[in-house]
Amino acid sequence: MTNKIKIENKQKYNVESLSLKTNFSWTLISNIIYAGCQWGILVVLAKLGSPEMIGRFTLALAITAPILLLTNLQLRSVQATDTQDNYVFGDYLGLRYIASIATFTITIFVIFFAGYPVETAIIIIIMCLAKIIESISDVVFGLLQKKELMDQIAISKILKGLLSVIVLGLVVWITGSLILGTMGLAISWMITLLFYDIKSIRPFIRFKPRFNLTTILGLVKLSLPLGLIMMMSSLNTNIPRYFLEYYIDEKTLGFFAAIAYLIVAGNTVISALGQSATPRLAKYYANGKRKDFLILILKLAGIGAFLGLLGVIISIFFGEELLTIIYNKDYASYSDVFLIIMIAGAINYTGSFLGYGMTAARSFKIQPYLGIIWVISSLIGSYFLIPSYGITGAAYVLILGASIQFVTKTLVLYYIINYKKT
Repeated sequence: MTNKIKIENKQKYNVESLSLKTNFSWTLISNIIYAGCQWGILVVLAKLGSPEMIGRFTLALAITAPILLLTNLQLRSVQATDTQDNYVFGDYLGLRYIASIATFTITIFVIFFAGYPVETAIIIIIMCLAKIIESISDVVFGLLQKKELMDQIAISKILKGLLSVIVLGLVVWITGSLILGTMGLAISWMITLLFYDIKSIRPFIRFKPRFNLTTILGLVKLSLPLGLIMMMSSLNTNIPRYFLEYYIDEKTLGFFAAIAYLIVAGNTVISALGQSATPRLAKYYANGKRKDFLILILKLAGIGAFLGLLGVIISIFFGEELLTIIYNKDYASYSDVFLIIMIAGAINYTGSFLGYGMTAARSFKIQPYLGIIWVISSLIGSYFLIPSYGITGAAYVLILGASIQFVTKTLVLYYIINYKKT
């Protein structure tokens, strides 16, 4: 039965892939628009609301992100690099449905034991549901990415991004309620899933989950290390936010989150390049073309370093003016924090491509061990720096975390290229 399904799906997959240049162009455009819309949400909250409102919104993201990234198991990357078709689309979708139940359950437990205020708890729950909807779309994206059809993913992200900022902005403007605004965000993501994402794959496969216990357990075993590493990477990013909210207040967290989000401007390019290049990197490595594999990674890392340096230069000469224009004059007083954050971003941009290389080589098992190192370093840095130095200390923790990630990824990638067997 399994072989029959695989053969049937292979026949339906007879779709011409796009070129790397075309895929990158589509992905870059969509990532810029999507990231701009997500950033637009923070701008809207800054203009119509307050730093406290941004703090609650980003706290909801900080709570749900590690949970989602753990239970999502980074299935999209596993799909995109599954060059041997070991699993079919229904397996990934079935596992994602099961994981979604786990996601919601864990989130409720965290809210209960953390004892958040009612309004904050409701926002976290709604954000969790929105992210679950997004994770189902991500399974569709994994299939499209594997076939190097990034234009379909791009259109979906553009639709979702525009709907997100428009709906949330209008609802907050009319009602002044972040709860209703977040609910509007979730509804807009559901509309995109139902009326575009699912339809985008119907020409060549059925949108139907497959629940085979043996297959699902095998997929979990394969992808769990990636889920763990993504959770730890998210914790590494969000731990300073937890400490800021706990030791300082939601207002300070709001300032920090809004400024730190400006790193996303570079991440749009990084993500576009990484996602577009991952299938090709996987093919290079699987076919034993180590030199081509290394050359492509070095080219990507060079682009990351250039973008990072550009961000640092902009923050030095135009930091105050930029923060004033984007948010308001209250944020301009944190231009020194902005510079520190952009330095962390520069390191992170370069190191991100090393992570894409590790994933393309399907070196999954080592990654959780790296994550443990990252989380411990972030915890130690936050414990010693944030209670004493506040928002500035949080910015320095980002530099510490980015640096340790870069070093550890470099060491692992060196081993992968020189010693690991294909």
